[in-house]
Amino acid sequence: MSNGTSIRQEADVILIGAGIMSATLGVMLKTLQPELTIEIFERLDVVAAESSDAMNNAGTGHSAFCELNYTPQLNDGTVDITKAIKIAEQFEISKEFWSFLIENKLIPSAENFITKVPHMSFVWGDDNVNYLKKRHEALSKHHFFKEMQYSEDNALLKEWIPLVMEGRDVNEKVSATKMDLGTDVNFGSLTNSLFNWLKLQPGVNMSLLHEVRDIKRKGTNWNVRVRDLTNRLSHKVKAKFVFVGAGGGALPLLQKSGIPESKGFGGFPVSGEWLVCDNPEIIKKHQAKVYGKASVGSPPMSVPHLDTRMINGTKALLFGPYAGFSTRFLKKGSLLDLFKSIKLNNLYPLIKAGLDNIPLTRYLIGQVTQSQNDRLAALRDYYPQAKSEDWKLEIAGQRVQVIKKDPKLGGVLEFGTEVVTAADGSIAALLGASPGASTSVPIMVQLIERCFKDQVKTAEWQEHLKKMIPSYGQSLAKNPELSAETRDRTTKILAIG
Repeated sequence: MSNGTSIRQEADVILIGAGIMSATLGVMLKTLQPELTIEIFERLDVVAAESSDAMNNAGTGHSAFCELNYTPQLNDGTVDITKAIKIAEQFEISKEFWSFLIENKLIPSAENFITKVPHMSFVWGDDNVNYLKKRHEALSKHHFFKEMQYSEDNALLKEWIPLVMEGRDVNEKVSATKMDLGTDVNFGSLTNSLFNWLKLQPGVNMSLLHEVRDIKRKGTNWNVRVRDLTNRLSHKVKAKFVFVGAGGGALPLLQKSGIPESKGFGGFPVSGEWLVCDNPEIIKKHQAKVYGKASVGSPPMSVPHLDTRMINGTKALLFGPYAGFSTRFLKKGSLLDLFKSIKLNNLYPLIKAGLDNIPLTRYLIGQVTQSQNDRLAALRDYYPQAKSEDWKLEIAGQRVQVIKKDPKLGGVLEFGTEVVTAADGSIAALLGASPGASTSVPIMVQLIERCFKDQVKTAEWQEHLKKMIPSYGQSLAKNPELSAETRDRTTKILAIG
């Protein structure tokens, strides 16, 4: 870690924020072009503490196996699996890169960050059971999901998920799907491993407790003003390329850059909380990530799930997340963050998106005013015999959902990730949330293709990209043979078979 004295006045690349996105991009760029100089700035005193740390996200290797919000039912009754296929492919690409890192000893063994945990969807009631059956029928026709199991048999479901079935009304109609290839990912651990490798590379400096206060264009470069939070001294660093991967803090910094592409973007902050089980006997009985259907008006990040987690080598059991609202864009941000982000160029999209999402507002108000009994009632939908004394409430991460201009609606609230880049590719920012971390690798590949167009075309970079991601330039979604070969290889290397 730098104390500020070794910060360069000029660098090839500046990475703002020490989370999974900056870590992934930094390792990729340093692998593609080892002579690059890189400065990394993080406002907290440790890496991965804002969004990437295990307790700040679901830890689900998002591959659309269990997340029902990725497979909406259309008005004609059919289930649209388009988004599910895209997300499944993106996670396969992430696994390819992580396998490259392990094979080449850039990071320690896979068990430090990824664990095999079955992914399941669980629903009850006639309408939901019919939907899940249609979803299974649609997904299982595609090679990404051909191993997905479906059951309405209570006896089999008791074997799969005993906690979920114990104490449940035997006459209640329920169903579930199961994918054994599911994973739990500790993105905090992975982020630390990536930065540990980066810090050992020549030309790379990491400065913790350093907050970026301003970004201004100067000719073909960017001037970044950084404040050392320890001694209150400021530094100016000039860079050819800047990546703003600062989680909820990315939007205000993007706005300060003044690039035309930032106009019209706004943010809607949503906080979260988990119920965490502290009874070892109960934790032992559950071995799955069980996702249900979201409440009407709730954001996708609030889809309820009862999750087996591996956190720092210890098995854990979490339920949630329970959504909340705060005007902060970061867990340790300012209550004025939301208000400061409102500009003339995004005011109309913000108003329009707000008017179109009144059910979301009502939902968040309901979540904020919940009691422990209310939270326990939600848990009992998934674990009927849950007792209050076995669970404690813990704070999860803070997310800022993207609001952007829309030619027809004026403004829309997006639930996903959005990469905003300048026309010349000299600056890029990542906005939004889930499935973010799981798809960090393909997102950063796309960013590199946008921002380093000339270099990507060279034989050297093409060769490196294909080493990092063997399927690069090909479609896993459209090539069952390549997909099977890729999945078999990464499953073996990552030890998730």
